[in-house]
Amino acid sequence: MAAARASRFEAGRLCLDLLATAHPAEHLDTPDALRAWLLGGGLVPDGTPLADVGPDCVAEFRQLRADVRELLHPEVTATPAALARVNARAAPAPPAPRAVRTAAGDLVRALHPDPAGEALLAAVARDAVDLLTDPAARSRVRQCEGEDCPLIYLDTSRGRRRRWCSSEVCGNRVRVARHRRRSTAQAR
Repeated sequence: MAAARASRFEAGRLCLDLLATAHPAEHLDTPDALRAWLLGGGLVPDGTPLADVGPDCVAEFRQLRADVRELLHPEVTATPAALARVNARAAPAPPAPRAVRTAAGDLVRALHPDPAGEALLAAVARDAVDLLTDPAARSRVRQCEGEDCPLIYLDTSRGRRRRWCSSEVCGNRVRVARHRRRSTAQAR
């Protein structure tokens, strides 16, 4: 089940993390999977009901993902329609935050009211618009060098030397393959 799969939040921006939900297989295939992604990405705090996140919302997030990929991926030629859809999705107001006191007296972040899918979509679309219009951030967008990995990420490393979407996933695969090649060569 998709909701049980661990989502990856290593790309450096929420809109880029959304792209990872399609690799290596579809992760946003149910409303529960989308709710888990929204919680995991920190877009909504724990305990947010997300009652309005249904199948239509899943389809809208998947379309936003396709549009963001089209606009940011170096191997894809973007269409004006993709940019128009991202801009339209960014137009509604994102969820409004509020401070709520816990039983222990601490203040925690909550959303007021239970956010609609359109507002959640707007928050991710606005992140994409911010990235698209920030030349400094845009210059740090990189394609993963992992074999058969289509993911892109924001390179915030010192010296801009990051090569993989995830050192633990793609980076580890490269290191293991290199080790196997050396071991095979030494065994001959």
